[in-house]
Amino acid sequence: MPDDKSRYGAPFACAPGMRIEAQERLSALQFAQLNTQLGKIEVMMERLERRLWLTVYGVVAVILAQAFQSILNVAP
Repeated sequence: MPDDKSRYGAPFACAPGMRIEAQERLSALQFAQLNTQLGKIEVMMERLERRLWLTVYGVVAVILAQAFQSILNVAP
C-alpha cells in the first residue's frame, strides 16, 4: 500500500489554517506598531521630564535670587 503523502500530494491549505496564519501576521504587526508607539511615548515623556526639571530649577533660582536680594537690601 503506498504512503498517504505520496498518494495525496502536498498538504492541503484549509481555510481555518489560513485564518490562523493571517491572525498571527496581524498580531505581529499590531505588536510592532505598539512597540513603535511606546517608543514615541517614552521619548515624549523624557522631553517632558527635562522641561519639568528646567521649570523646577528656574523657580528655585528665582526664589534664591529674591532671598539674596532681600539679604542685600537689609545689610547695606
